Amino acid sequence: MNHIRVGIVGLGRLGKIHATNIARNIPGATLQAACSIVEAELEFARNELGVEETYQTFEEMVDSPNVDAVCIVSPSGFHPEQIQLAMEKGLHVFCEKPIGLEIEDIEKTIEVIDNHPDQVFQLGFMRRYDESYQYAKKLVDDGELGELTVIRCYGIDPSSGLESFVKFAGASNSGGLFADMSIHDIDLVRWFSKKEVSRVWAMGKNAAYPELDKVNELETGAAMMQLEDQTMAILVAGRNAAHGYHVETELIGTKGMIRIAAVPEKNLVSVFNENGAVRPTSQNFPERFQQAFQNEMEEFISCIREKRQPEVSAYDGLQSTIVAKACQQSVDTKGLIEIESAKIFS
Repeated sequence: MNHIRVGIVGLGRLGKIHATNIARNIPGATLQAACSIVEAELEFARNELGVEETYQTFEEMVDSPNVDAVCIVSPSGFHPEQIQLAMEKGLHVFCEKPIGLEIEDIEKTIEVIDNHPDQVFQLGFMRRYDESYQYAKKLVDDGELGELTVIRCYGIDPSSGLESFVKFAGASNSGGLFADMSIHDIDLVRWFSKKEVSRVWAMGKNAAYPELDKVNELETGAAMMQLEDQTMAILVAGRNAAHGYHVETELIGTKGMIRIAAVPEKNLVSVFNENGAVRPTSQNFPERFQQAFQNEMEEFISCIREKRQPEVSAYDGLQSTIVAKACQQSVDTKGLIEIESAKIFS
């Protein structure tokens, strides 16, 4: 299969990034079809990206004989059903995180994926495809840090999006702060350490918008985690970074330490004015991980053409979701949560 025809479901902010990359930036791929219940999004696909087929239901799109693969960027609760349907139709699947909101649904979905070994499945953990993270991973794998002892991760969205999230939280289920946001950091912890998380203790606070308490959502959360080899990990997640989009990772080992994006710099420019010496910072995830999104989609298309599976698996999605749900359980119960054999118990 030399040229891959892709259909996409979901054309919100992230969906448009993937759609534009497939249509314009990914060699060997064509954005053949798009699916959305929002007519304006379908018009964008037709008029801006030249998509030939548009649909209002996912079922119609995967029935198209002109689609070889799908890119799923719909709300998280739809992911399990859409992955399973696409797999059963013989299509390759790229799906944004998470695979689903419930462990049981994810486990059933993995069974379907495993029953179709000749079809490619890739999960959207794009940070693994960021050049800075890949550089750090090689240093860790080459033993430059010695044995890892602590991993610290910050993932904080800009304040500019907090008010809209509050409105969203009142009407929809994000899956919780840890599943919605920290899942990327949890995946990095597993990726760098090559170990599973064995216990977590998490907490949170709503300061700017206390009304989030009523819908069991968090504005800011933190978690301490212990891995199976006693390595420690610290996560901070939030939705209220005044300076922009803050994603930072620190790796501490017996021989040294690495910090990735300690300052979320937009470029190499320094501005000197009445505010002092200022370094412009990234303002959102599309800006910070623009190249990573393209790299991961290139990998998906390459895997299909070369008949191989990507590094990021459905199992990675399951394990990260288990840890994220354990963090939320810890917040709810104010207790230490033990994790064993892909099951949560306290």
